[in-house]
Amino acid sequence: MVNTDSGVEDVSSAKAVLLGALAPGVNGPTWITLKSTFLMLGLCLAIMLGLAFSSSDSWLMFHVAFLVLITVSLFLLLSWFLAQTGFVSIENQMREMGLVQNDSQETSTKSD
Repeated sequence: MVNTDSGVEDVSSAKAVLLGALAPGVNGPTWITLKSTFLMLGLCLAIMLGLAFSSSDSWLMFHVAFLVLITVSLFLLLSWFLAQTGFVSIENQMREMGLVQNDSQETSTKSD
């Protein structure tokens, strides 16, 4: 569970990842899921590259090496983009999607 301090109920990691996929920005659990996905993809491609080397098929080695290059490039570009934009909190994503009230709406309803 993700602990929040602004009055938003605890959000599970699965809900945070789904929220990160639908809302603008990237939250922490979504980035952790993306990194683990890239890790598994890299492991699969490393095994495929090893099998391509053992089969001595030059075209297969070329194709798998090209897939590895695409994967590394995509991961580096995503990391750079996230470093430029930064993380978005889960609470902000929930507010933007209208799942919780904004602070200004909460204070105006309390004063009425």
